[in-house]
Amino acid sequence: MTEPVSCSRCGTRRKPDEDPLETLAWVSDREGGALRWLCPRCAREHVRDIEGKLPPEYW
Repeated sequence: MTEPVSCSRCGTRRKPDEDPLETLAWVSDREGGALRWLCPRCAREHVRDIEGKLPPEYW
């Protein structure tokens, strides 16, 4: 069984029965070997920071 996924910014949890298109909108990132996830809302809010490779503490 896979571990539940939650947003590293706001804590929103991805639902197992979520619409597949909504599931595809989640963003994953590896930082220091740890896998982090962003929900679609947080990913949209911080897209420029993500693309600019700014460290999360600047968001």
